[in-house]
Amino acid sequence: MARASFSDLPLDRDFLENLERLDFYHMTDIQKQSLPLILDGKDISAQAKTGSGKTAAFAIGVLRKLNTTVYDVQALIVCPTRELADQVSEETRRLARSIPNVKILTLCGGKPIGTQLNSLQRSPHIVIGTPGRLLKLLQKGALKLANLKTLVLDEADRMLDMGFYDSIVSIIKYAPEDRQTLMFSATFPDQIKKISQSFQREPVSVRAEVLHNDNVIKQKFILVNKTRRTDMLIASLHQYKPSSCLVFCSTREFCQKLADSLRDHGFKSAALHGDMDQFQRDQVLVQFSNKSLSILVATDVAARGLDVENLEAVVNYNISPDPEVHVHRIGRTGRAGSSGLAISLVASYEIARVEAIEEFTGTKISIEEDVSTQRDSSYELSPTMQTLFINGGRKQKVRAGDIVGALTANSELDSSSIGKINIMDRFSYVAVERPLIDKALRLLSTGSIKGKKFTVRKVK
Repeated sequence: MARASFSDLPLDRDFLENLERLDFYHMTDIQKQSLPLILDGKDISAQAKTGSGKTAAFAIGVLRKLNTTVYDVQALIVCPTRELADQVSEETRRLARSIPNVKILTLCGGKPIGTQLNSLQRSPHIVIGTPGRLLKLLQKGALKLANLKTLVLDEADRMLDMGFYDSIVSIIKYAPEDRQTLMFSATFPDQIKKISQSFQREPVSVRAEVLHNDNVIKQKFILVNKTRRTDMLIASLHQYKPSSCLVFCSTREFCQKLADSLRDHGFKSAALHGDMDQFQRDQVLVQFSNKSLSILVATDVAARGLDVENLEAVVNYNISPDPEVHVHRIGRTGRAGSSGLAISLVASYEIARVEAIEEFTGTKISIEEDVSTQRDSSYELSPTMQTLFINGGRKQKVRAGDIVGALTANSELDSSSIGKINIMDRFSYVAVERPLIDKALRLLSTGSIKGKKFTVRKVK
C-alpha cells in the first residue's frame, strides 16, 4: 500500500517545497489521520505519543490558516513545560520558512515578564507557551485572543499531571467560541474527556498506533529481589552495553538517589525530576541530547516531551501500574528505523502489572529468573562528548556558525569533532569530542566569538 504523501494535501507549492527541504515526504500515522480533518476545520481529540509527528500535524494546520497581513493572535498552542514549548516553537518556525513575515512568540514562566509584555505590544500571529504564564498575561490584558482561530492543547494529560486543570479551563474561557480546538494527549483520563466534552465542538477522535514492533524493540523482563534492583540494573548495563540509556523511576526522590548511585559506580548519569529548577533541567537535557551524558534517570512526568535521537535502551526500574505508560516509555527507543532495547526489572509484587501489559499489548511476556548480576570489569559506559557552557546566546546575537568558526579558526580543531550546539536566550552549549574538550575550552576562553569575549566553562 502506498504511503500517504504531504503532496496529497491542499497545501501550496512553496509550503510543500519547504517540507521537502526538511525531508518531510510521507506522513506518519497521526499526520495521515489528523491533517485532513484539521485542514477541514474539524475539532479533533488525538491520542499520540512523543515522536509520532504530532507537532508537525497541528503546526501545519495552524500555518495553513494564518493571515500574516493581520497582526492578531490567530493561534495559541499550550504546552506543559518550557522545554516542550521551545521544541514546538522551533519546529513551527522551521515549517513556516516559506511564509513571509510570520511572527511566533514563546511565552513561558522562568523568564522576565516585562520582556514578554513588550513583545506583546505588537501582537504575534502564533503564541506558544505554558499555562501559568499564559494565564497571567491574559489576566493582565497583555495577551488578547479576540481573533483566535485555533487553540491547541499539546500533551494535555501531562498538564493535568502537573496540576494545570484550572489554568487550562481559565485560558479557554478567554478564547472565542468560534474557534477550532485541537487536543493531543498520550492518554485520555476522565478529566481530559471532560475538557473535550466542555470545550470542543463535535470533536473527531483520532488514535495513532501506540504498540511497538518486537522486531524493532527487544524487550527483556527480569525478575529481581526489590532490594537488588540497582545491582541488576548495573549488571544489565554491563551485559548489553548501550551507549545511551533512559531509566524510568516511579518517584522523584529516588531518581536523584539512583543517579547518584550510578555515578558512584562510574557511570556518567544525571537525574531529571520536578524538584529541579529550569536552569538545571535545561543543562541536563542538553547534555543527554548531545551525547555528553550516558544515562538519564527520570520520572514519567519529567521525561514527557523528551525526544532524543538514537536512544539505544530504556530501563523500567519500576514497572508502571498503567500498561499504556509502559508502552510510551519503551517507545523512546527503536525510532527512525533503528533497533532498540527495553529492560524491565520486575519484583514479585509487580507481576500483576506485567500481566496487565500482556493483556493490553496482546503479546506473551516471558520473565527471566535467576539472572546473574556479574559485571564485566573491562566495560565502561563513557559518553563520547563533553559540553561547554558559553555565557552568550540569542540576546548577544550568537549563532551556531559563530561558535563553530571560533573553534576551527586556527585549524587546531576540526568541525567533525564538534557535536550539537544549543543556543538559548542568554547562554549557549556546544558538545565537543571528550578527548578534545580542554583544547576547545582554551580556544574559546582565549579567543573570541564574533569579536566578543565570553566566559566559557566545562559542564560537569
